[in-house]
Amino acid sequence: MHLEELRTLLARHAGPDWTTAIDGVLVSKVDRPDPPAPSMSGTVLAVIAQGAKRLALGDRVYEYGPGQYLVASVDLPVTGQFTQADPEQPALGFGLTLEPSAVAELLLQAGPGDAPRAGGGTPSAIAVSDAPPALLDAVVRLLRLLDEPRDRAVLAPLVKREILWRLITSEQGTTVRQLGLADSSLSHVSRAVRWIREHYAQPFRVEDVARMSGTSASAFYRNFQAVTAMSPIQFQKQIRLQEARLLLATHPGDVTGVGHRVGYDNPSQFSREYRRQFGAPPSRDAARLRDAVRAPTGVLP
Repeated sequence: MHLEELRTLLARHAGPDWTTAIDGVLVSKVDRPDPPAPSMSGTVLAVIAQGAKRLALGDRVYEYGPGQYLVASVDLPVTGQFTQADPEQPALGFGLTLEPSAVAELLLQAGPGDAPRAGGGTPSAIAVSDAPPALLDAVVRLLRLLDEPRDRAVLAPLVKREILWRLITSEQGTTVRQLGLADSSLSHVSRAVRWIREHYAQPFRVEDVARMSGTSASAFYRNFQAVTAMSPIQFQKQIRLQEARLLLATHPGDVTGVGHRVGYDNPSQFSREYRRQFGAPPSRDAARLRDAVRAPTGVLP
């Protein structure tokens, strides 16, 4: 019953840019499979009501379909692909942006023993599970508010908090809880990820980034690999190439200049790594980008 109503609500409220009248709530509708496309994951909950999607993070592959949810607790470079979608049965999905401050607030308000204790080890930044009925029910009630503008301002924040609590106490609660813990291993990696993204064109030493994030070099490297499925240097390369692709969409004739702007001193290396990542050399891919209009391709739907 939850999935049936969820499909109806998503189909009714899907727009071209996926945004809705409720802040942080996204609705997607895609009517054809697409080739793998790189993007940033964001920190989100994604629930699929119809269709299916495949997401790759480093050497890990996640697939999720109707009645399943995915959580991403760190904004990471991923490659996404809709694998089941057609005009008769389009892929339909719900998304909710996850805010660390909201997670932290709920954890502080929870009574002793209300939130399950975190397990050992560092969780992956992305996880997939079957959505429990209580979570689907809360998602449906949040989407109903799109049809109830008078109630939306008061009730939407309450239902979003309920969804977040359902996640915190869910099978993937460890990943979500660490998003709100200032001294968790995930938060240390998140600080490093943010620094690398802001300084992606600069060379760096792993030891220096580890010190900045507040951990030893060995613990930092181990945790970074566990969370992101790649090394810090591999992560930097992914960010550089994605930024280069964005720049080439507006500066297609300046391949060497774009490569230099994102941190490549060697044009041949830039072209080689770009082709390995995107399947075409920079100049040809830039021409393809000018002709293609892409839908969002991150974690959602």
